Amino acid sequence: MGAPDIIGRVFPDRTAPPPEAPDPPPHRGSGPALLGYAAVRLVGLAVLLVAASAAGEDAWHRLKGRWDAVWYTRIAEHGYGYEVTLPDGGGVHSDLAFFPLLPALERALSAVLPVSPATAGLLVSWTAALAAAWGIHAVGAHIAGPRAGVVLAVLWGVYPTAFVQSMAYTESLFTAFAAWSLYAVLRGRWVTAGALSALAGLTRPSAVALVAALGVTALATVAARRRGPERLGPVPLVPVPLVPEPLVPVPLVPVPLVPVPLIAGMLLAPLGWLAYAAFVAVRLGSPTAYFDVQAAWGNRVDGGVALARFVAAQLTGPHPLAGVGLIAAFGLLGWALWLCVRQRQPLPVLVYTLVIVAVSLVGAAYFGSRPRLIMPAFPLLLPAAVALARLRDRYLAAVLAALALASAVYGAFTLLGPGPP
Repeated sequence: MGAPDIIGRVFPDRTAPPPEAPDPPPHRGSGPALLGYAAVRLVGLAVLLVAASAAGEDAWHRLKGRWDAVWYTRIAEHGYGYEVTLPDGGGVHSDLAFFPLLPALERALSAVLPVSPATAGLLVSWTAALAAAWGIHAVGAHIAGPRAGVVLAVLWGVYPTAFVQSMAYTESLFTAFAAWSLYAVLRGRWVTAGALSALAGLTRPSAVALVAALGVTALATVAARRRGPERLGPVPLVPVPLVPEPLVPVPLVPVPLVPVPLIAGMLLAPLGWLAYAAFVAVRLGSPTAYFDVQAAWGNRVDGGVALARFVAAQLTGPHPLAGVGLIAAFGLLGWALWLCVRQRQPLPVLVYTLVIVAVSLVGAAYFGSRPRLIMPAFPLLLPAAVALARLRDRYLAAVLAALALASAVYGAFTLLGPGPP
């Protein structure tokens, strides 16, 4: 089989289906999407292994034994209760800032397989990354056609901080739940969407974006049902019989304004996040304990003041070009959001994206983590995926290969650096 045949298998079906075509099942086209995603992530791992070997570093330790991964592993091994007191009155960092699902999966997997919890975290993250790529493809194919769905999944794998998808972090697990929850609500499966949102709420605090997406969509759905009779098309003309037919009473079946599955899904959606916040409140004896723990880590909401100060400090510091670059990056982010709106992405997808971006920018968190926090907002890449899907196979493959290499080099540079991603 030649190279064009292989590329054709990975990026099939250049044209999107017509609007009236039935939505294909999520498994259709998922093979090429998963193959393309796995290929670009393997490039990232290969570059990291080579760079780490040249620098005398342990690449696997960087993936599973540094920064947040250490906190998750400690929770998996010993449960909650560990704190670090910062010097010079810097406060206390508690492990209660980390949500429980990933360490629970690490502990469960290490109990049935001969691996350490740290290695189990890698296995969970890699499996979740594939599940996320599959869900991203399903959402993209539903909105813009199967070829765009494949490209969208691969683009998520070459995101600048995509190296985090290969770490024992929660981003891959959360994105998997988010993508499939959005796909479920796009298909009208409210209970499934709510259950997946609840699991996302046990994974990361950014699950509030899913809750918001489902809530806004539910309100829009109820409003549409309320004005449903006014939106019916014209009544067709039917010839009136000369002899009237006898009237037969037809029992009226009331149609609920709010379907039961929608109510169930909305009740399920916030349960994961609320359950963990309640657990922290009971454990520390304060109704605001969860927010206090996050504030001690610097993760308080300040409306973007800390971000603005950081950018201003770069502009007025010894390297003003860094500040200019940051402003350009935020301009690019705003342009991507505008393209998503112009693309008329479905309401739940658009709300989810906007809230993920907003939550990532309005907090006083460590600046270097913000690109990682935005990474689950995969619909930002959909306009680019649609544009790239129009390219011929050889040009598309060349663009994605270049992006994969650039992402891999940046990932290796960041992971082998001193600071956390």
